[in-house]
Amino acid sequence: MTLTRAELARYVDHTLLKPESTPADVAALIEEGAALGVFSVCVSPSMLPVSTPEGLAVATVCGFPSGKHHSAVKAAEAALSIEQGADEVDMVIDVAAALGGDFDAVQADIAAVRAAVPAPRVLKVIIESAALTDEAIVGACRAAEAAGADFVKTSTGFHPAGGASVHAVTLMAQTVGGRLGVKASGGIRTWDAAVAMIEAGATRLGLSGTAAVLDGSEATGTY
Repeated sequence: MTLTRAELARYVDHTLLKPESTPADVAALIEEGAALGVFSVCVSPSMLPVSTPEGLAVATVCGFPSGKHHSAVKAAEAALSIEQGADEVDMVIDVAAALGGDFDAVQADIAAVRAAVPAPRVLKVIIESAALTDEAIVGACRAAEAAGADFVKTSTGFHPAGGASVHAVTLMAQTVGGRLGVKASGGIRTWDAAVAMIEAGATRLGLSGTAAVLDGSEATGTY
């Protein structure tokens, strides 16, 4: 696959989710994201509302990073984020429910947040793929689709099991079959890694070291 720098940038949610992030850090993220030409900036919900230039979407997270929140709490958090201007919400599932095969519970959890994030707002579902078996990845993706999500997403970037992999992205893309988007995030630090994720089926990338990736150099950071 041949992509220009600008084309790759449009795949990117330029991300800052470190707990020590300040309003000044977020302002710098927005300025950098606009200069790089990314699709969106992704910030913690407590940093909302933010002001962005036209053409730069605002994403946030919900139930982050563990997913071990009551569905009603996730839904309330998502609803407040939408009220405060978020265009997209990336929610974390209950990973243990997916590992245990309780996909009805996974679907119900996602559906509760979907109700709080009405279209045209976008809901992405973080399944923490590195912590799941292939069977659980498929089941979680099917649950996300059944609940009306817009995307499935590999990782928070904070789980000790790791972040995105080509294998997981391929499996997720095959499962949703183009009906949902696929976001690869977590540990993508080079141009080649980013392109490999897109070639595997990713339609969005979560990056924190975006500038370094677009420059073709090694990015640092954990997300």
